[in-house]
Amino acid sequence: MLLNMHIKNIALIDDIDVSFNEGLNILTGETGAGKSIIIGSLGICLGGKFQKELLRDEEKDGLVELLFSVDNDRIKNMLLSIDVDPGEEDEILISRRLNQAGKTINRINDNTVTVGKLKEVAGILIDLHAQHEQQTLLKKDKHLVILDRFGGKNIEELKSQVNVCYKEYIQIKDKLEKDSIDEAEKNKQMDFLKYQINEIKSANLISGEDEELEIAYRKAVNSKDILSTADGIYQSTGYEVGGTGDAVGRALQQLGRLIDLDPDLVNLHETLGDIDGMLNDFNRELSAYMKSLEFDGQEFAALEQRLDLINSLKAKYGNSIETIMNTCDEYEKEYNKLLSYEEYIDSLNIELNNKGKILTELSDKLTKARMEAGNKLSELIKASLQELNFLTVEFDMKFEKLDHFTANGMDDACFMISTNVGEPMRPLYEVASGGELSRVMLAIKSCLAYEDDTPTLVFDEIDVGISGRTAQKVAEKMSLIGKSHQVICITHLPQIAAMADSHYSIEKNVENSKTITNIRILSREEQIGEIARLLGGAEITDATIVSATEMKGLADKAKLY
Repeated sequence: MLLNMHIKNIALIDDIDVSFNEGLNILTGETGAGKSIIIGSLGICLGGKFQKELLRDEEKDGLVELLFSVDNDRIKNMLLSIDVDPGEEDEILISRRLNQAGKTINRINDNTVTVGKLKEVAGILIDLHAQHEQQTLLKKDKHLVILDRFGGKNIEELKSQVNVCYKEYIQIKDKLEKDSIDEAEKNKQMDFLKYQINEIKSANLISGEDEELEIAYRKAVNSKDILSTADGIYQSTGYEVGGTGDAVGRALQQLGRLIDLDPDLVNLHETLGDIDGMLNDFNRELSAYMKSLEFDGQEFAALEQRLDLINSLKAKYGNSIETIMNTCDEYEKEYNKLLSYEEYIDSLNIELNNKGKILTELSDKLTKARMEAGNKLSELIKASLQELNFLTVEFDMKFEKLDHFTANGMDDACFMISTNVGEPMRPLYEVASGGELSRVMLAIKSCLAYEDDTPTLVFDEIDVGISGRTAQKVAEKMSLIGKSHQVICITHLPQIAAMADSHYSIEKNVENSKTITNIRILSREEQIGEIARLLGGAEITDATIVSATEMKGLADKAKLY
């Protein structure tokens, strides 16, 4: 259940910290006091939009935190299955912070998470019924969503199987449509593929030859410049008059004559001899290199032609020889497929037909499971509606089969209702009034909560459009739900407020020339005063206090049963 909510720097809220209790938690307050901000902040922490415009002070961060206790083993296992551990204290802390730069930071137990992960966890712990959510019942497609949630794991597994099979079916169908061609188009494609294959294969490509050819081509194109420079080097280092080799040779002779005069020059003579030998080797190798640069014109033309061919193939079929060869392999596969085109199309049709049979079987299983769940849910909703003052109500779910496959099965379904004796059942979205929709949604929410063990239910003005005896029935239903779930409810009705196990007042005050929203828990005496306000409006008289006291006493007695 939700233990605590902390909101900071959001709209009219400066900093509030409120703890909730088990059972029915009622929130009341004057219009404009900030009830919508409280629920809006709750929605933010459950993954709703967190916009910078909501910040009370743009120079400070906005923060919403929710602390949950988790004492239900099924809920714990659900959380553990998505890698969220309540820990030894069995608590989950969800927080969302909006910094001054407009960036939202989402955390679960101090671990940063995505909004998607946060929504997944929040969906296990709490069900928030926002204002006017009952209007979704007017959308036919939402009825199947409600049923599937009620159906739980069994329906979800069947839906998953249908979804996977449907994707496979569509892939085959798309392939069949894409590959279906007439005889003339087939022959045209085969001729073009054959031309492409022959063009690649006739080139007799060798892996890596393009790189070798490019090196040889650059060398050939620049051979004149290379040869001119190399010849200059050869002349300057050679043994012709004025060359380095000639100078070293003469120096070596002169040093040789000096050895007789001073034996200490022997080592220097040997070193210079080594230099002379190395220089001689260098000139010999340089001369051989220069001779290798003498390209034959025909050889160069052949080299250029080969490179042009390879580059042309690269432009058509890929940026490397390996890619070109792979492309050729793909063309050959496509060509062979077209050679046996009729057999290929027949095999696709057989595959599509078989997949369609499997998809039909899975969809039928899903329909059967939905119809069984629909009967059960309809009975539960009907019983719940009778508790909510629909005395002669009939409720059911109508199924129709679609004439085509979808990822969600082949079902078209909607809730059917009759609220008066003798009236035929009609689609809910056609006949329900605002007050009726509120009670139907409350009935649905209560049924879903019992089925999936949602620990906390939040209702924002579920009492829209109801009053009198019906309001009393709704109050009793809320109290009944509160015996097995934590319920947090914003209301304007004194009948519902009187049923509170814990009653909170949302108030707007002016502090330091600023309007601030606060929330506080009420004592029993304050609860009676608040019920009197809801009963009497602007002026609270002794009579309304007496009525409020009596209403609270009757509510206390009703909760004992």
